[in-house]
Amino acid sequence: MTDTLLRPAFSGVITALVTPFKNGEVDYDAFAVHIERQIAAGVHGLVPVGTTGETSTLTVEEHKQVVRFCVEKAAGRVKVIAGAGSNNTSEAIELAQHAKAVGADAVLVVAPYYNKPSQEGLYQHFKAINDAVQIPVLLYNVPGRTVVDMSNDTVARLAKLPNIVGIKDATGDLERISYMRTEIEGNFSYISGDDPTLLGYLAHGGHGVISVTSNVAPEAMVALYTAGHQGAFETARQWQDKLIRLHKVLFADSSPSPTKYALSRLGICTDEVRLPITPCSAAVRPMVDEAMTRAGLELA
Repeated sequence: MTDTLLRPAFSGVITALVTPFKNGEVDYDAFAVHIERQIAAGVHGLVPVGTTGETSTLTVEEHKQVVRFCVEKAAGRVKVIAGAGSNNTSEAIELAQHAKAVGADAVLVVAPYYNKPSQEGLYQHFKAINDAVQIPVLLYNVPGRTVVDMSNDTVARLAKLPNIVGIKDATGDLERISYMRTEIEGNFSYISGDDPTLLGYLAHGGHGVISVTSNVAPEAMVALYTAGHQGAFETARQWQDKLIRLHKVLFADSSPSPTKYALSRLGICTDEVRLPITPCSAAVRPMVDEAMTRAGLELA
């Protein structure tokens, strides 16, 4: 059984940062503004170059520079968990080594996509990273994108490795955490990767969320988490009610295009994305505007 007296290494609202673009290049000025807004709002961590950061369309050098920039701007004020996923194990190791070299606190490593590895293949992939780099690793299970589901048994097996410290669970299946909590010893971090189910995830013993919504409404997400973490579920439900439409509409078009559109409405960055993602559609934009207004945000 999990020792509830131990504190997890990672918890709270951890923003899956967008990567701002301008005229086809990474817009580091906008990225700096975005990072500062997140920290000022009280988020507990930042994830550069995850799915929401469009890592799949960044070059390796861009990926590394975005991580370095985020670490430098955060300057130890919040934890930085660098995306280091790849369907090529050696490349994932390279990205994890770079994250460690520039001072990231941990890496977030998605299950290898497209190759469709077996459970043994998944285990060996993460074990190779664990063995190669002395940096905390959060597993990332998102079968809707990777077409492979990391089983609970595989997660429990991986949790025995010294550098595997937690999981971002983006399955939306709230039963999983109860199983994992009964099978995994120690202070393993259970992090939701699904904003709409964060409230339920906390009730099941989760420690936080790697959030898309907090790009847009960081203060409200911190308030939701804080209430849920403290067991004030009536207050947490009130925040959830304000945010639920925003949680959903940010995926009404290919992510992160609605999130970038929302940030453009706040004057933070352009809505530019990279192909094969296209800008948020005209049909979805008013839905985003309405959800932002319901969440109490003032549009530029």
